[in-house]
Amino acid sequence: MSASLLLCFVAGYFLLLFAVATYTSRNSNNESFYIGNRNSNWMLVAFGMIGTSLSGVTFVSVPGSVGNIGKIGVMPNAFGYFQVVIGNLLGYLVIVFVLLPLYYKMNLTSIYNYLKQRFGTWAYKTGASFFILSRTVGATARLYLVINILHIFILEKMGVPFWVSVAIVLIMILLYTYKGGVKTIVYTDTLQTTLMIVGLIVCTGYILSNLHLSLDDAINAMESKHLTKIFNTDFNSKGFFLKQIIGGAFITIAMTGLDQELMQKNISVKTLKDAQKNMLTFSIVFFFVTLLFLVLGGLLYLYAYHFGADFKTTIVDNKPVISGFFLNRQNITGDALFPSVALGLLQAMPPFIGVIFIIALISALFPSADGALTALTSSFCIDILDLKERAHLNEQQKKKIRLTVHLSMAIIFFLCILIFRYINSRSIIDKILDLAGYTYGPLLGLFAFGILTKRSLPNHFIIALIAIISPVLCYMLQSEAPSFLNGYIIGIEILLINGIITFLGLLSISKKQ
Repeated sequence: MSASLLLCFVAGYFLLLFAVATYTSRNSNNESFYIGNRNSNWMLVAFGMIGTSLSGVTFVSVPGSVGNIGKIGVMPNAFGYFQVVIGNLLGYLVIVFVLLPLYYKMNLTSIYNYLKQRFGTWAYKTGASFFILSRTVGATARLYLVINILHIFILEKMGVPFWVSVAIVLIMILLYTYKGGVKTIVYTDTLQTTLMIVGLIVCTGYILSNLHLSLDDAINAMESKHLTKIFNTDFNSKGFFLKQIIGGAFITIAMTGLDQELMQKNISVKTLKDAQKNMLTFSIVFFFVTLLFLVLGGLLYLYAYHFGADFKTTIVDNKPVISGFFLNRQNITGDALFPSVALGLLQAMPPFIGVIFIIALISALFPSADGALTALTSSFCIDILDLKERAHLNEQQKKKIRLTVHLSMAIIFFLCILIFRYINSRSIIDKILDLAGYTYGPLLGLFAFGILTKRSLPNHFIIALIAIISPVLCYMLQSEAPSFLNGYIIGIEILLINGIITFLGLLSISKKQ
């Protein structure tokens, strides 16, 4: 399929989003931008949050992860990512029954105001700053993955440089989030999540039909290729099942429950009861949708097998080591798998699958990116600039500052995406989980200390210092662990370790109230 035709579909999709955004942002103000005037429908929020949480990374990286190979492994990861998903479900229960009641009780616009009321300004600013850092890194990594695919398969063929591709996508996102904020995003995310799930189902159904397999037959075929194993029982491995489940739970608590972007949508719902229903509904649907993404990943590898692809094995130190999944001398392991299959490398997929893939991919891209841009703008305005507390500014002046911050965040996104282009990782989802362990750990420690203890902290810069030192200590520990822990590799559990170190640091400077 020609790049220009795909570009027409992308442009048409954006015009639809822009029309929805224009309609829903009528009579919008600063309060509707931040929390949708606390009048969002919980069912729309729950459904739209699926798109925000899954993002383009899930759409591309999770299916690709089924065949990812460890550095010294001889077997693919298979359904190992599902261990993290099991942990995610446990984390959502903590959010529903611990964090949401706390946020509603305190009537928060920014969830980091809890830290201000509990410990003072330094804890509050530290928490908000780590959110801004965490969400900027995570969102731009997700954006990079999808923009890179759009660039390779569409814009690069038209002679457009990568930086221009990035600028085009960010301008599109800016245009439909600039006025409405959360009020608009609740509706656009619902539309985009629908299209993403339709794309997932259509691609899964097409492969099953083309290979003449029932779902049971497909699972059996995946099993014969070692693509269905879920639980990793190697204690020293980063993928050991207890590490993944426990780490997945705390990843969810930190990346969702302590994240202004996702909680901003939850607290835009009118009542606590509806917000809890929203989160429970979302977590159940998320569980099964992610499982379907893993099944799709197995099907994509089977489909590629059918057309001649295979894992390439080399001999290292007299042992067989798998180096990748190759088709026509091209390694399509990991993030390269889905776009390579859907957009023409096999020459077997019909053009309509390519269109559906692109629409579903950008449907997965935008909910994550637009929500992050809005949440970062909200957090910086409310938590760093104290915009709501500046009584001397009128509504129009506050709006001007908020729009300036919104544009500035887009520029920061642009620069960070170029950095990820330089890093050029084959599996972005692994990078996101690794980085989250460092940037969300201090947030986890701060909130845990506030919720689990009755002690007070000095309103002093030492709180920020502890939050900075903790990730540095974790990096040193993770780097040296294999040498002094008999080969044990610290993986996703680095987030929990980081939170514990922060917690202990805070305990050391605390006092009884």
